[in-house]
Amino acid sequence: MFLETNRIILRYMSALDFDDLKLMLEDKDVMYAWEYTFNDTEVYNWINKNIELYRKYNLGYFIMEDKISHEVIGQAALMPDNINNKQYYEISYMLKKQYWHNGYAKECAEALINYAFNKLNLSEVIFEIRSENKPSIKVAEGLGAKISGEFVKQVLEKEMIHLIYKISNK
Repeated sequence: MFLETNRIILRYMSALDFDDLKLMLEDKDVMYAWEYTFNDTEVYNWINKNIELYRKYNLGYFIMEDKISHEVIGQAALMPDNINNKQYYEISYMLKKQYWHNGYAKECAEALINYAFNKLNLSEVIFEIRSENKPSIKVAEGLGAKISGEFVKQVLEKEMIHLIYKISNK
C-alpha cells in the first residue's frame, strides 16, 4: 500500500492488475481525453513504466482499490513531470466508467496533494488537463487549483493543448 483515504487504498500496480488496467486503457470512453486507446502490449508497457517510476521515485500511477469490496476502481498518480524544461509534480487520475461521478478522483487527488506537501515537502503540484475534459477541470478547481499556463503535449503523432492547473503549498 502507498496511501489510503476514507474509501480507497492506493497501492502499487503489478502485472496482476493487467485485466483491470486493460478495462480502462482500452476503453475509448475512459481514454477520450487522450484520443487514443492502448493495446495489450501497451498495457503491459504502462505497468512496467510505473514499476520503474516506483523504483526511481517511489511515485507513479497507483491502483485505486475500494477498501470494502477490494474492487479496482481506477488509478491515480503523483509523479515527476517535465514541461518546457521545468520540473513539476503532477497529480492525475483515471477511473473505470462505472465509478465516474462518485468523488473518487477528488478524494484520491486530495490525498496525493497532502502527501506531496506534507511528506515530500513540495511547494506546488499541477494537473495537466485538456480544456474539453470538464470533469477533471471540476476536480482540480474543486481542490483549489488555478490555471497557470498551457503547453502542447505530444501524444503519438498528435499535438494536444493541455492547461496547467497549479496548487501551491500554503
